[in-house]
Amino acid sequence: MKKITFLAVVLALGATSMGSCKKDYTCKCQKIYTSTNGSTTVDDGLYTYDDTRKRAEDKCNDQESTGSDIQGSYSRECNIQ
Repeated sequence: MKKITFLAVVLALGATSMGSCKKDYTCKCQKIYTSTNGSTTVDDGLYTYDDTRKRAEDKCNDQESTGSDIQGSYSRECNIQ
């Protein structure tokens, strides 16, 4: 019986330590509009990823882009906070 209890405790601790690598990471994106008068930065979204830091950073970087909209041409930059 003691062996079964010990094994259960070891397995529970192992499962807990493996799950601890994942946590919530917040990705903040901003659009940066550039013109002859300078640049303007506008917040453009917050995303939460429940993952490892590396995967969350990759997902956050996937949100980056360039383009144009009604306010002009922009570069969208995203970073883990």
